[in-house]
Amino acid sequence: MTIAPEVLDENIMARKPLIQLTESGLFCERGGFYIDPWKPVETAVVTHAHADHSYRGNSKYLVPAAGERLSRIRLGDEAVFESLDYGKNIEMNGVIVSFHPAGHVLGSAQVRVEYKGEVWLVTGDYKLTPDATCAPFEHVECDFLITEATFALPIYRWKPTEVIFEEINEWWRGNQENGKVSVIFAYSLGKAQRILNGIDRSIGNIFTHGAVERLNEAYRASGVDLPETRYVGEVEKKKDFAGGLVVAPPSAIGSAWLKRFGPHSTGFASGWMTVRGARRRKAVDRGFVLSDHADWDELQTVIECSNAKKIYVTHGFIDVLVRWLNENGKTAEPLRANYAGDDSDFESEETVFEGKK
Repeated sequence: MTIAPEVLDENIMARKPLIQLTESGLFCERGGFYIDPWKPVETAVVTHAHADHSYRGNSKYLVPAAGERLSRIRLGDEAVFESLDYGKNIEMNGVIVSFHPAGHVLGSAQVRVEYKGEVWLVTGDYKLTPDATCAPFEHVECDFLITEATFALPIYRWKPTEVIFEEINEWWRGNQENGKVSVIFAYSLGKAQRILNGIDRSIGNIFTHGAVERLNEAYRASGVDLPETRYVGEVEKKKDFAGGLVVAPPSAIGSAWLKRFGPHSTGFASGWMTVRGARRRKAVDRGFVLSDHADWDELQTVIECSNAKKIYVTHGFIDVLVRWLNENGKTAEPLRANYAGDDSDFESEETVFEGKK
């Protein structure tokens, strides 16, 4: 007997949700696993190695193979890992799980979960903007979509990446002419490597904070093209920094660590730099609008291409996106994760790797 598609859809919608939000995180009870849990659990399926998605203390982890090196740095040698290539399936108590590229940072993934014909997709963090340091985003169709909303406001629309890189290059050249070192702050995992890959490396010498440098090693080992960099802690003479570019995490802003460079100019690379007040809050000279998250238009594209019957919105400007979707023919609900460090907070974006060097 053939079941009409509309009847099948109604049956799927009537079932108990395959993935539910619990006090420990997103939980697939049928499969016996959590996705990016923020409290210790038995089995954690992890989308990527950023702090607000990859927590220590779980008994075992399933991680994307492309990001295994980064996950090992984040979680330590004592963590029990299993890795899975993009597009490959693993069955967990009858539930089929697969990773698909999210385009966020190296090794980032969306999690596709299927049981008896019902398909859920958890995006994790993602972007559609081209990025040579990670696999490009893959559109995946599903019945239920759980999407982030970090930059879910119409004011957030990204310029082409090449334009931003040229802005950074011009700022760097200008600082050279004025006898200043250029210090750009960027999140240690993902953003820093994206800048290093995209800038004009012929302009001058490039130096890195220790938190950035140890992650550069993992990127290079994964085949990502990065320029030659020198760890700041190995430079003995202040004059060696002259005309150079220093890539450092946001935790170094306003710190005594900056005194070693002598006269310098500071910049910050983040999607939050769209709002002028954010630059003032960070007390930097220049703001560069460069984000590893989807902008407003990219969010709409992903949601539309998913063909989801229902959209759950989490992490960021949740209410704005839910309202917009419901007013434009979609069915959407908020999904509020009750944990410290929500991505909508400007201060909280991915700082786990910011060491003391």
